[in-house]
Amino acid sequence: MARYVTLISFTDQGIKTIKDWDKRMAATRERLDRAGGKLIDVYLTLGEYDAVAITEAPNDEVALRAAIEYGMAGNGRSRTMRAFTSDETIRIVKQLG
Repeated sequence: MARYVTLISFTDQGIKTIKDWDKRMAATRERLDRAGGKLIDVYLTLGEYDAVAITEAPNDEVALRAAIEYGMAGNGRSRTMRAFTSDETIRIVKQLG
């Protein structure tokens, strides 16, 4: 499965409902599981972004759907990037001419 890194900025609603974090994480895990993906973990961060999520999905369409569903919940804005593991990168680099 492809791995993704998502940078998250909480909305006012997201920070006001932070005490529901466990429920939000459970709902996110469930949505990804149903779609064939997986929530690896979410880290709260200091700095420009409030959180970073690491997820896996079978394809970009599932990853995009998860990002849209997250945005629709109104708790945050996200920027999702495809991440390549060291093994994937080594395989790609070996294919260079």
